[in-house]
Amino acid sequence: MKKLRRIVIGLILLVLTAVFTSPALAQRYPEVIPLPNGFQPEGIVVGKGNTAYVGSLADGDIYRVNLVTGAGEVFIEGPGTSAVGLSFDDRTGYLFVSGGANGDGRIYDTRTGNLIAEYDFGGGFVNDVIVTPRAAYFTDSFMPVLYVVSLDPSGQPGAFSTLPLSGDFVFVPGGFNSNGIVATPNGRGLIIVHSSRGELYFVDPQTGEASLIDLGGENVNSGDGLLLLGHRLYVVQNFLNQIAEFQLNRDYSAARLRNILTDDDFDVPTTVDNLGRRLYAVNARFGTPPGPDVEYDIVLVTP
Repeated sequence: MKKLRRIVIGLILLVLTAVFTSPALAQRYPEVIPLPNGFQPEGIVVGKGNTAYVGSLADGDIYRVNLVTGAGEVFIEGPGTSAVGLSFDDRTGYLFVSGGANGDGRIYDTRTGNLIAEYDFGGGFVNDVIVTPRAAYFTDSFMPVLYVVSLDPSGQPGAFSTLPLSGDFVFVPGGFNSNGIVATPNGRGLIIVHSSRGELYFVDPQTGEASLIDLGGENVNSGDGLLLLGHRLYVVQNFLNQIAEFQLNRDYSAARLRNILTDDDFDVPTTVDNLGRRLYAVNARFGTPPGPDVEYDIVLVTP
């Protein structure tokens, strides 16, 4: 009787193992998540839980999507001008939005969708933004500066200032200069990518002094969005349809290329963020003329 019971239990466990490891159940996360037709996405950031936010270049709308189910909706209606890079502050649930050619930055409360603050930087092309414990830093691709919005200890925004970039930073007149930006875990250092020169810089957020990061002969041409996980840096290279994965050294002065991530579903990806071990890149499709029927999506990338 005991032997029969063991056999039955063994068969049940075998069946359960087969069910729960089947491809249909193992792949809980969709590999491609559609966005609204004509949306023209550029920036993506992961917020609370499984929720991500995507901004529209067309009109500044913010799309909220569940990365597990793929379900989403336009959560915030934009001002009619672009939303480019995005950053999320866990303390407040605030979403920071860079305004592109409008030269501005905006902050929304993701709990209500309300506009919290708006800043007219007077910029050329405000491209990306990163939140640190003390400030939010916005890049400008047409000017050699960062725009700094001060944050109090609880994350409430204050005034902004303009921080000139100096040191090794090379400004290319008429070129696309600083683009993506990330911060070190303690917020005491920034990393920016120079799209035209294919370079990475470590920037002192207090002085604006930029130090060229030694890439060991590699470059990051067409560099766009950045993602920093510890000392591992992911650089989206938009028109190359790839993401370069670098390992930074302890003081962020040098980096070694570890891998090049590609995907058959890439179509000019611009930015990337992570949900745990999973990376999500948004396809801007810059090579496709925009229109109301053009399809856009988010791609799950396997590191």
